[in-house]
Amino acid sequence: MSKNNEIFVSLTTLIRKEIKRYLRIWVQTLVPPAVTMSLYFVIFGSLIGPRIGTMDGLDYIQFMIPGLIMMSVITNSYANVVSSFYSVKFQKSIEELLISPMPNWAILTGFVMGGVSRGILIGFIVFCVSLFFYPTFDIANPVLTILVLILTSILFSLMGFINAIFADSFDDISIIPTFVLTPLIYLGGVFYSINILPDIWRSISMANPMLYVVNTFREGMLGVSDVSIPFALSMIVLFIIILASACLFFLHRGTGTRQ
Repeated sequence: MSKNNEIFVSLTTLIRKEIKRYLRIWVQTLVPPAVTMSLYFVIFGSLIGPRIGTMDGLDYIQFMIPGLIMMSVITNSYANVVSSFYSVKFQKSIEELLISPMPNWAILTGFVMGGVSRGILIGFIVFCVSLFFYPTFDIANPVLTILVLILTSILFSLMGFINAIFADSFDDISIIPTFVLTPLIYLGGVFYSINILPDIWRSISMANPMLYVVNTFREGMLGVSDVSIPFALSMIVLFIIILASACLFFLHRGTGTRQ
């Protein structure tokens, strides 16, 4: 078997392992996001939404759907990689990967693809849930929607990988999602348009990277956005390149894996 075939087999094996990992415990990985988002749709969409009326000319529940999908994609793609890679470190099975002929880029790709697959699957599940509350939903730009979904899953899977590299305990893998990701997501335009904010808070919101992710996805689904789509896409791609390079650098140095 040639070296390229060996790498291909090892990579596909790692990806299958990562997918089977979260599918095996689907009650813990796939059901909770569907239940949580259903509660959001009931409380904010069905109960509070009619009192709010419209947002950017759209029904409030319709405006909220892309934000909730993106929130689920971000948290689940991140959580999948950070928990999986840290578990491999904790169980010392990372040594088997490091001494194998599998290159670092293949190890990174395997874990990231596991997070991407879970993020996309959760996004699809939440979208299906949203149809129960808003059945007349037409996607404005399917190509942009799918592109942003994939890029966002890759971006936050890479973030989860870096978190897992530096984590020394299970507590460390929950710090970033709790104290960084969650506040940024909630303040990133999931439930509101920044056009309703005073000028000073609108300017502050423009520094939130989540705003660009959520609004680019909303542009794909609804055709409305508060930010420049080319700029947002370029920034997402740039951060993917930076984080992927950082992950490969840390793997090459053995940071967090060879102590």
